[in-house]
Amino acid sequence: MNDTEYMRLALELAKKGCGWTSPNPMVGAVIVKDGQIIGQGWHERYGQPHAERNALASCAVDPEGATMYVTLEPCCHFGKQPPCVNAILEAGISRVVVGSADPNPLVSGKGIAALRVQGVAVTEGVLREECDALNRIFFHFITTKRPFVSMKYAMTMDGKIATVTGASKWITREAARADVQQQRHRFSGIMVGVGTILADDPLLTCHMENGKNPVRIVCDTRLRTPLQAQVVATAKQIPTILATCCADPKRQAIYRQAGCRVICLDKRNGHIDLVQLMEKLGQEQIDSILLEGGGTLNWAALESGVVQQVQAYIAPKLFGGQEAKTPVEGAGVPVPSAAFRLKNSSLTHLGEDILIESEVEYPCSLEL
Repeated sequence: MNDTEYMRLALELAKKGCGWTSPNPMVGAVIVKDGQIIGQGWHERYGQPHAERNALASCAVDPEGATMYVTLEPCCHFGKQPPCVNAILEAGISRVVVGSADPNPLVSGKGIAALRVQGVAVTEGVLREECDALNRIFFHFITTKRPFVSMKYAMTMDGKIATVTGASKWITREAARADVQQQRHRFSGIMVGVGTILADDPLLTCHMENGKNPVRIVCDTRLRTPLQAQVVATAKQIPTILATCCADPKRQAIYRQAGCRVICLDKRNGHIDLVQLMEKLGQEQIDSILLEGGGTLNWAALESGVVQQVQAYIAPKLFGGQEAKTPVEGAGVPVPSAAFRLKNSSLTHLGEDILIESEVEYPCSLEL
């Protein structure tokens, strides 16, 4: 095996931490000596040992003189865990092969520099694109201090998210719906508007076996969420945040007694200030949000510049109906040239359905 193949193995190990490491990155490490893999590990949970230390702990033989393959630059600062650079030096690793550079200002080249100063050979950028893609959420969060937001919806091929009567279950089939549950496990938060709560009364949990429930966030400008709604009834078991402009302390107290957290925000364009909300959620270490809102909230999020990704699950069906709802409503853009542009699209077949994932490209004046 060569450097690329060992790094690909480290990437597969890193993915095992998906959903559990945030707001830390997913990282995998492989240790090779005399052409044999002698240790491997990954960052398993937030607050627990990093990939490098797990890989060293798994070594069946002395790692002195070995090569370590790690998907992200080793840390060199004290956080919840001590620096991985120290562990690498203490173990006598002679060469480190790195996938991604760490944009965290506490690391950002300092980890690699610390290794080189001590005589460790460092090779950078092996499978960098793949390693960078693995931690898009972490890179965004660590540099902006705001959550990475993915706008997700399921629609028919004529662009409808419900029939003319409002019926929406089910647009996609089992494979696509299972993929959505994996996304709910992966993201730290899930966000909807109060309109979705009123129309569908969703639970907004992860139904995947051994999955992790995201923090539930309801954008409710006037605090209209019914007390009997599932998100309120289960708020003492599953973290639930109501984001509102309603400053009435008595009204807020009712929801707090039910177990909800209430965040009062400024109003912008008739609804809660989504930029301000992202700042507050970032301060609480919510690094990513799966936006499962309706057309009104989706438009507001795009207009506010808070969406980084679009995930469109498309079913080979046609609903028709002039009044049937579409994924993005609101005022809309006035001319085609003013469209929100998407880039770096990828397509995945999920049974009969198709998932298209794209990055949102904002004008410099709008992007957060």
